[in-house]
Amino acid sequence: MTISLDELVAKALDRSAPTRDEALALLTDELDVLDVVAAAGKVRRYFFGRRVKLNTIINLKSGLCPEDCTYCSQRLGSTSDILKYSWVKPAEAAEAADRAARAGAKRICLVASGRGPGQRDIGRVVETVEAIKTEQPDVEICACLGLLEEGQADQLRDAGVHAYSHNLNTNEARYADICTTHTFNDRVDTVQQASSAGLSPCSGAIFGMGESDADIVDMAFELRELDPDSVPINFLIPIPGTPLGGDWHLTPIRCLRILSLFRFCFPDVEVRLAGGREIHLRSMQPLALQVANSIFLGDYLTSEGQSGVDDREMIEDAGFTIEGKQEQTLPTARHDLVAIRRRGVGTNQPSNA
Repeated sequence: MTISLDELVAKALDRSAPTRDEALALLTDELDVLDVVAAAGKVRRYFFGRRVKLNTIINLKSGLCPEDCTYCSQRLGSTSDILKYSWVKPAEAAEAADRAARAGAKRICLVASGRGPGQRDIGRVVETVEAIKTEQPDVEICACLGLLEEGQADQLRDAGVHAYSHNLNTNEARYADICTTHTFNDRVDTVQQASSAGLSPCSGAIFGMGESDADIVDMAFELRELDPDSVPINFLIPIPGTPLGGDWHLTPIRCLRILSLFRFCFPDVEVRLAGGREIHLRSMQPLALQVANSIFLGDYLTSEGQSGVDDREMIEDAGFTIEGKQEQTLPTARHDLVAIRRRGVGTNQPSNA
């Protein structure tokens, strides 16, 4: 089957997803990777121009997690030599957030290890949000605290949290291969709770865990059903002491193809270059910016990232600009796509069946 990249671009500009066959073709040698990136870049520039949104992570609570996610150095039974500490003070988190915001970060992601927050933990996060907002009232706050219980998303929203991040990580069919202490549906439920509470849903995946092309496409389509506002694309950081500590399956070309696939599947959504970009994309990072419109600035949860100076130079050298706090990230919603029903049952007009 011959795939037309021009047709894929036209569909994406109309906010339509590729077919399964089209999506699979993007991951193979059927299409030259530079042609694929160039086509995905047209979609990226149509919706997001040449802006790059900067985000930063603050790890509020590190290590000692009771979950057994095989990719994670904070997991149950991990022997990784990582930082382990309980909740940091709101003032310490606020100082880190202020420093990141002054460096250009528009979104601050507050992350804590564990299955999910207790009520006392929610209180800690609320205090931290208040401390951050005192110095940086315009910054976006995203919380990533694990599985949510009923009502917790509402509490976070009322405290000034803008978004909730909870990655699906891999497709449903192979989820049990990477985690046994909770399910794929548990994660879906948390994303849906956050969305229902009015929090901006952020959900993405991790690649490099042995997934097939079909698994990657399944993951993209399953994520589309959740209609997230932002999709972080992580590439496995194989940290010694984890079950996947020796898995090095990715190449820069593979990463570019995956990013392009997700741009076509999420044309008007924030596609974020996340963990592992430095070690897997390496010198191809500037090319990845032609596809992704958002990156993490600074360090990750348990591993160090590229320096902020290098990131800002890379963005400028590639011909992009850092998105300002007052600029709108997502394009304006296409209200013309919504048509109120005026025919069929309950009217004197026939339906369109």
